[in-house]
Order: sequence, then structure tokens, then C-alpha cells
Amino acid sequence: MPHFFTLRSATGSCGRVVLSALAVLLAAVGCRTSEEKSAAAAPKTIGVTLLTVQHQFYQDLRAGLEAEAEKHGYKLLVSTAEFDAARQANQIDEFIVQRVSALVVCPCDSRSVGASIAAANDANIPVVTADIASMSPLGKVACHVASDNVAGGREAARLLAAAVGGKGKVAILNHPEVASVMDRVRGFKEEIARSPGIQVVAELSSDGKRDKAARVMEDLLLSHPDLVGVFGINDDSALGALATIEAAGKIGKVRIVGYDATPEARARINAGAIYGDVIQNPREIGRLTIGAIRDLFEGRTPAPVIPVAVGAYTGEGG
Repeated sequence: MPHFFTLRSATGSCGRVVLSALAVLLAAVGCRTSEEKSAAAAPKTIGVTLLTVQHQFYQDLRAGLEAEAEKHGYKLLVSTAEFDAARQANQIDEFIVQRVSALVVCPCDSRSVGASIAAANDANIPVVTADIASMSPLGKVACHVASDNVAGGREAARLLAAAVGGKGKVAILNHPEVASVMDRVRGFKEEIARSPGIQVVAELSSDGKRDKAARVMEDLLLSHPDLVGVFGINDDSALGALATIEAAGKIGKVRIVGYDATPEARARINAGAIYGDVIQNPREIGRLTIGAIRDLFEGRTPAPVIPVAVGAYTGEGG
């Protein structure tokens, strides 16, 4: 009897241990299930690092991103690098630490951004570039959404050729660190070569900034007093050049073509101070960027490149 009682006691103790272990296991499974349900219910987060928010183009691009993200219940975390590639790399690192669901990058430097994209790849975070492409061999971009900038550059050349009557010396205000601008300039040069009477005598960087474009334009007017035209790779470059040309009393003598067709540039075109602009649609770029990310979230593969058509503006109705 004593041996039987001891055995029963031991068996009962083991049973209690097993039941306790099962209870702990079921509780853990329940917690995991709750956490998984909570994660599934949480909105997808998209980290966005913009080149700048000082330009109207990027303000409109952001608006396009936000409107489409809201439509699908995605949460945007928006930062701006303000032309600083190191700052942008830090922003991407922070998004990786935050475990965002996807990244939108408008690179400050198309060549150096690859390391950051590769880091996001390693963290299994998909990357979509908007407006500006990566040119680095490092890292994989799931999709690139941008204006057809080669076509835009050709359109800018046609506008400037018309503005100067197909002859004379012209200059380019460039921003060579950025892939989209490289495409614009390439398209411009290809098309302007079809006008043998036009000579590109200078190609200087304004970094896409209005104040620097104004200073560079001063140098151009001094070194090329017979200059008849200038292509600004964005509207801040064109408007900066305009400020210098106005101050020099050369409105109408040095014709300007810009790129973006922002409201301020359109107003100056309507007033006759700028000849014309290439039209971009940054809100559409933003909309299509979120659309590409939605495809990725839902297991579809977006096109590697999604081009957005450009147009030309030469005044009211133009």
C-alpha cells in the first residue's frame, strides 16, 4: 500500500507538471497569435526620404504620395535629406531600425546611394526610387518611377532652339550627381545637335538651387557676353538664372528654358520673362510610386521602370 500511494503521488505530481507545461505552452501560442493578429492589423508603414522639400516639385510629389497612401491605409514616415547624401544614408538606416514595410528613396547622389539600398535589401525591406534613379551597382531597386527625362531633355532643346531662332551660343545649368538630370542633359544634347547653328559653350552645375544658379549665371554672362540662351535643369535653376539676367538688363536677349512648370515658373512664362518649360507631373509620380509598393505588398511584381509622360508649356494654353 505505501508503495502504491507513493507511486500515485508521483504520477499525480507529474501530471500536474505536464498540465502546467501545457498551460504555459498554450498561453505562449495564444500570445504569439495575438501578436501576429495585431501585426497584421497594424497599417503598413512606408519610409520616405526626399531630395528636398524646398522645391515645389517635391512638395507636389509628397502630396501625391500622401494622397495615395491614405487611400490604401498606409502610414507614411517622411523625411527630407536637403541634398545631403550622408544625411539621407542616416535616414535610411533609421527606417531600417524601425522595420518599415517599404522604402521610397529620391537619391541625393545616384552613385553613392547603393550601399543604403543594399542594407535595406539585407533587412528584406523593398525599395522603390521616385524621380531620381540609383546608378550604383550595389543594392536592388524593386521599381523606379519617374518622368521620361530623356524625352524631357529633347523637349527642352526644341523649346530653346525655337527661342533663339536656331542659332547662337547657349549654356546648361546642370546637376550631374542626379540620374534624372543626367538623362535630361543627355536628351537635350542629342536634340540640340540637330540645330547646327547652336553651340553649347558651357555646362556648369547649379546643384538645382536658385541662389547658386544666380551666381553661376553671373559668371556665364561675364565669360560669354554673347550668350543667347540657357537651359535650367529645374525651375529653381531657371528662376535663379532669370534673376541675374533681369539684373543685367538682358531679358529677351538671353532666352531661358526651365524644367518642371511650377506655378511660379508658369507665371514668369506668361509674363514673357522665361520662354518655356518642360512639364512634369510629380503628383502622378507619387501616385504611381505608392501603386508599385501596393503591388509588392500584395505579391505582385511591378514593372522595373514606370515612365511618366512630360509635356511643354510656353504660356497660357501652351
